Amino acid sequence: MRASAFIGVSLDGFIARPDGALDWLDHAGNVDHGYEAFMASVDAVVMGRHTYETVLGFGSWPFGNKPVYVLSSSPLKPAPAAAVVHHLGGEPHAVVAELTTRGVQHAYLDGGVTIQRFLRAGQIHRLVINQLPVLIGQGIPLFGPLDRDILLRHVRTETFSSGLVQTEYEVLAAS
Repeated sequence: MRASAFIGVSLDGFIARPDGALDWLDHAGNVDHGYEAFMASVDAVVMGRHTYETVLGFGSWPFGNKPVYVLSSSPLKPAPAAAVVHHLGGEPHAVVAELTTRGVQHAYLDGGVTIQRFLRAGQIHRLVINQLPVLIGQGIPLFGPLDRDILLRHVRTETFSSGLVQTEYEVLAAS
């Protein structure tokens, strides 16, 4: 199974405000930036409970009928009626093994803790980082502490009229 992250980040490296708010993402404008094509390339979404609860507050479910796997050791809040939500737990290797047995070929990893855990475990293959031209000063960082270097290969960088800079990396290996 392949796993990719597609995530927005402030210029100073944060994916959300300290309270989890994402209001600053509005600076990207109402432009797709390749998200629809990315979503069409994945057959499942994997996120942690905090990200799931944030998404529940969006008002409409953004993933349609695509299966969403929420990683949590705690019970989940009820999903919207049309959503396909599964509760999973475990370490990244075990989650990947489980998703593989369920037929998932390409998963979208979302949420800071989930991305950090899977990256440290060597279970992310591609990072698409959408850097917005805004400084928010403090918040939840995209990347956390590492016990070793993780090597990346630059695939492409694209700039948009909104000022957003999208950079894609292939994750090579941990050294």
